[in-house]
Order: sequence, then structure tokens, then C-alpha cells
Amino acid sequence: MKPYHSMIRRLVPFFSTRIRENHLRLLSSTLASSSALHEQPPLQSSHSQSQSIVAVHMTDNCVQRMRELQSQEGKEKMLRLSIEAGGCSGFQYNFSLDDKCNDDDRIFEREGVKLVVDKISLDFVKGATVDYVEELIRSAFQVSTNPIAVGGCSCKSSFVV
Repeated sequence: MKPYHSMIRRLVPFFSTRIRENHLRLLSSTLASSSALHEQPPLQSSHSQSQSIVAVHMTDNCVQRMRELQSQEGKEKMLRLSIEAGGCSGFQYNFSLDDKCNDDDRIFEREGVKLVVDKISLDFVKGATVDYVEELIRSAFQVSTNPIAVGGCSCKSSFVV
């Protein structure tokens, strides 16, 4: 256990600094264009190319699976994507179903299905594509492409920036 604690103590300041820098960068860009962000409706995949870079996209499989889940639940749920420190590559994707939207959330919609990403996590997934994949060992939502990530694990549940 001791070698892991030593490694964690060395990596925590690095990741904390990167998260803080990205958060400050996101805040400065948000403040510069805050009036434009608040006046626009939630981003959709049919908007211009510049907004497409900021958007998080959903595949047909993702939309279809969310519709199935909503029909099972009996009420409209949103797919929430958040980023957490951890995983085998440094950061990991976390998917959950949610029925609430927070003040700092961005909502991306396709064919009536909503994907919610909080402000800090959005900095890590701008331009990414969310898919639903069924394999022999698991069925899950996953980020199939992420232009921000420079690497990741083979199961696509964690990534490096």
C-alpha cells in the first residue's frame, strides 16, 4: 500500500493544478461570453460549426437507449455526464440518470433526449461524442471520441488530458 500512497501524493498536486487551470480558463471564457450563453437556447447538433466544437454529441444508439430507459422509468430522465479524478488513466467518465438540472449545467439535446454536463466537466468533453455500446462483458454509455483527451484506457472509461 505504501508505494501507492507515495504515488498519489505526487500526482494529486499535478491533477489539482490542471483542474484549477482548466476551471479558471473556463471561467474566463464564460465571463467573456456570459451574456451570449444565457440568451441562447440549449445547444443542438444542428447549430453552427463553432458551437459544434463546444457541443457534446450523442449517437443514434445513445438516443435510442435513452428513449428505452425513459419508457421504463415512466418519466423523462436526462443522461448526466460528469468527470471525476481517478480511473486507470487519470480522469474517468461518470454516467448517471438525472431528473434535475443545476445552475451550472449545459444541456445538449437531440431528438428530445437530453444530455447534461456540468460546467467543469464540459471543459474535459468539448466536442466529444457519447455512444451506447452493447458488448459481451457489458452494456454501457461511453465517450466514443473525445478531442480533448490525448490518451486513455482500452475500455474507454478513463482518459488523459
